[in-house]
Amino acid sequence: MPREDYILDPATIDCNNVIADLEAIRELNPQRFEMEQLTAIVYEDTEKDICVGYKDLAEDEFWVRGHMPGMPLMPGVLMCEAAAQVSSWYVTRHNLMGDYKLGFGGLDQVKFRGIVQPGNRLVIVLQKTKGRAGRIIVCRFQAFIDERLVCEGEIRGVPLPANL
Repeated sequence: MPREDYILDPATIDCNNVIADLEAIRELNPQRFEMEQLTAIVYEDTEKDICVGYKDLAEDEFWVRGHMPGMPLMPGVLMCEAAAQVSSWYVTRHNLMGDYKLGFGGLDQVKFRGIVQPGNRLVIVLQKTKGRAGRIIVCRFQAFIDERLVCEGEIRGVPLPANL
């Protein structure tokens, strides 16, 4: 993919500019324990509806032992889950879903373009492309290791009752 098709040039992302650390993410996102797929949020642009977060992958991630023995690869579904969690944080922070929580509603056009392993920092760039409070949120996402695109796609968020 040509750089001009990137949502945000990964070379310009400052991962030291932490907007929300894990504790701040927990204030808005319900995932806990093994399902927490974000370490920090480091960028947001509310005019362009862009948000960037990352996950530092440890040697003891729950999937390392079994996916795949001798050559641990982050499962693609977890890369998509990390994108969903960036989306959830951004949508909740800016009340884009109204009185609802954001649920994972679907994926389109997902492509895996590289491997992700323990010791990597997976940087997820997300841009909301469509949305209607209480109905649907659509975002495109791109995930990078350093400046190399490893995953991309489109994610749909749907309303869940706020009392879940």
